[in-house]
Amino acid sequence: MNGRLAYPCRSGALLLNNRPGVHRSGSSRPKGHAMLKSILTAAASLAIAASAAAAKPPLREVPEIADGIFTIVVANEIRKNCDEIDGRLFKGIGEIRRLRARANELGYSDSEIRAVLDSDVEKERFRDRGRQYMAKLGLNYDKPGDLCRLGRLEISNNSAIGALLRAN
Repeated sequence: MNGRLAYPCRSGALLLNNRPGVHRSGSSRPKGHAMLKSILTAAASLAIAASAAAAKPPLREVPEIADGIFTIVVANEIRKNCDEIDGRLFKGIGEIRRLRARANELGYSDSEIRAVLDSDVEKERFRDRGRQYMAKLGLNYDKPGDLCRLGRLEISNNSAIGALLRAN
C-alpha cells in the first residue's frame, strides 16, 4: 500500500493514513454519505414505529386493560352511590398505576391512557357494561339499593371489584 498505514473503519473499508473518507482505492465518498445513511436509518425506524402504532388496537379493546378499568369504574360507582360501602382508595390508585404501567409496556402513551380514563364516552361505555353485569346477577343499576347489594356481593366473593371496597 505504498508505505501508507491502513486502518479499518466501521463500513468495512480501510482508511488510509487515518484520514476519514479515504478508502482502499484512494477515492473518497461524498461527505454526505454517512449523514444520508443515518437519515435513512432513522426514517426506516420511524416508519416501523408508526406502523406498529397504527396496528395496535384502541386501548378499550385490550382485555387486560379494559377489564381493569371496568373493575375500577364499578367499584367507584358503588363507592359514590352507596353510603354503607367505602372505597379502598390506595388500592384503587395502585391498580390504576399498575394498569398504566402495563399499558405503557404494550406501547400506549400516558396521554392515550389518560384519554380513556377522562373520556365521558368511555365512562358511559363502562357504565353500560356494568349495567349488563348487574342484570346478569338479577340487579338493576337504576334501582335504589342494588349497587349496595352488588358491593356487598363483590366484597363477600373477594372479587377484583370487592378488593377495592370495604363495608362500613
